[in-house]
Amino acid sequence: MLSHLPENFTAVVIGANGGIGNAIIKRLLADTHVGNVVAVSRSPLASQDPSFQDASVEVANIDITTQSGREALCQQLNGRPVHLLFNAIGTLHDVARNIQPEKRLEQLDEASFAHVMHVNAATPALLIAALKSSLQGKHPAIIASLSARVGSIGDNGHGGWYSYRASKAAHNMLMKTLSIELTRLNKQSIVLCLHPGTTDTALSKPFQASVPSEKLFTPDFVAEQLLEVMSKRTPEDTGSFWDWAGKPIEW
Repeated sequence: MLSHLPENFTAVVIGANGGIGNAIIKRLLADTHVGNVVAVSRSPLASQDPSFQDASVEVANIDITTQSGREALCQQLNGRPVHLLFNAIGTLHDVARNIQPEKRLEQLDEASFAHVMHVNAATPALLIAALKSSLQGKHPAIIASLSARVGSIGDNGHGGWYSYRASKAAHNMLMKTLSIELTRLNKQSIVLCLHPGTTDTALSKPFQASVPSEKLFTPDFVAEQLLEVMSKRTPEDTGSFWDWAGKPIEW
């Protein structure tokens, strides 16, 4: 797994309390090549989860959607090389903010749109900017951020979901653009946008009724698939967009 990375590599997982983030951490801890996993979550990690009791796990209760949170993570890492940065955070709906995917144009709301864009597009790019000192250099580095097929402009045949679609399309452009800069700063860097498929998590919960059971994946399955996709990529693939099955997605 992740043969591009060295022995005892350092991984940073954003969204460690979420379904996919948690499953990624468990998969990483099963890999003897992993040296240290920094588990980042804005909410306290589940104390009963044995994964976070592992000696190689470093917990960081940080909200990286804020500048102060990103600065705190940067200080905690203190410039040490990061070999895997996996971003699993994102938002599609939010009851407290009265945010739901729009079905019609008149449902577009300025505040909701701004929030979804901030979390899904701006935050991952700002995070990578904040951790630049840990990603540049000569060490192998995989930077993977969860996207969504609905963020593909070429694949959009159904419409709707304006804010979410736009935020993921913007996310993809930001990842593609920063991949070019990171190549200049680290020739062994690989920046990837990853579509996990419909996963049984809180994000997809309100929309699972119409999903066939064979297309609703467990977080553990998705983690296994995404790590497999990452393991097959090389620096020549940096700035690309892949689905859970290892198939490229058009922009």
